[in-house]
Amino acid sequence: MESSEAVGVTPAEDTGDVTRRHWRWSVLAGMASYLDAGSIVALGSGLALFQSYLGLSDGAVGALAALGPNALGCALGAFLGGRLGDRLGRKRIYKYDLLVYGVGILLIALAFNAPMLFAGTFVVGVAVGADVPTSLALVGEFSPAKARGKLLAFTQIAWNAGPVVVLLLALALSSLDLLGIRIVFAMLFVVAIVTWALRQGLAESARWRTASTGATVHRVRALFRGRHLQALLWTASIYLFWNLAAGTSGIFTPYIIKTLRAGNQAASVALSCAGFVIGILVTVLFMRLVDRSHRHRRLMWGAGAVMQVLAYGVYLVFPFAIPVIIANIVLFGVGAGFAGEAMYKIFSQELFPTMLRGTAQGFTFGAARTVLGVWSFFVPTLAGAGIGPVAALLTVSLFISGVVGFFFMPDTAGKSLEQIEAERAA
Repeated sequence: MESSEAVGVTPAEDTGDVTRRHWRWSVLAGMASYLDAGSIVALGSGLALFQSYLGLSDGAVGALAALGPNALGCALGAFLGGRLGDRLGRKRIYKYDLLVYGVGILLIALAFNAPMLFAGTFVVGVAVGADVPTSLALVGEFSPAKARGKLLAFTQIAWNAGPVVVLLLALALSSLDLLGIRIVFAMLFVVAIVTWALRQGLAESARWRTASTGATVHRVRALFRGRHLQALLWTASIYLFWNLAAGTSGIFTPYIIKTLRAGNQAASVALSCAGFVIGILVTVLFMRLVDRSHRHRRLMWGAGAVMQVLAYGVYLVFPFAIPVIIANIVLFGVGAGFAGEAMYKIFSQELFPTMLRGTAQGFTFGAARTVLGVWSFFVPTLAGAGIGPVAALLTVSLFISGVVGFFFMPDTAGKSLEQIEAERAA
């Protein structure tokens, strides 16, 4: 039965402790990240198999990756969903988007020709793109100030857990080839429908409800002026350049390992899975530290950024073989836990007012996925020539994200959303 009360806190309640309700809401909201990453990695695990089954060219494989949850489809959903979440409320979006996701997943699971596969991939991308900025805004708005980073980072555990489940299932079913991948997508369909059913008990964000009845008008063009533009450029920069590497790793690692004959299908899936398990373990530590101080945030970011640059730098020095791939996965997994999407999620909630929060994150999330979509067209072709060109571009990209994040990081740790907005306005 649907609850009529608003979820979250008012500014007066912002000093409270985290309760079981906060964790439950975070789990339900974080399932957007689970389904986002899970669908990306499921598609990545099955790319080579779908390519063989449907006779797809390298260009078609790149187009498929570019249109789906990793890139352009997700970008379109984020642009639309983020803005509509601010205009109509968080509840209007998360109440229906997982049903759309389920339709897309079924199209992929049952695909027997290229149009079904492409249509399903695009629909899944749009659905997760709409859900992520809306669900993250909900978490940011109901979290107490001293635990906001922790609860938002918890959604990153869900983001890593999705691929782990998908990859372990794909590994167990690897002997079934394409049928195994179809079963993986069927699992994602079941998870989406169960999550949708459980979400019906959630209500509207209390902060959004208060802000939406206020006298202040927040127009989209305000994002492109003054302090909002600074925040938009900063969050877009750290995420866009980081996401090129994360997106390539998430969807193309099994494909590249198999294509370059560094390992078979089972080995490629197992190696990818290890990276996400590392991400879960590191995020647990991140959750304990992220709300303590601005200094803790910068130290974690700096250490993580260095490790991620080294992760792809090793491909420029050593031959592409299993030991080097393991070094890349460990370095990137640890580094991304400290200087990756979790930090981007936190600052995307903290640096924008409530009625522009979803719009801002939808814009930066969508921009990053658009660039990744364009990049995805070329990855299979570049990988066919060897790992060097891909590794060089991703090393530079991670360096840019790391430097921008470390030297321009705002001090918002432990402050209420209202305090942060007042300080930035002043």
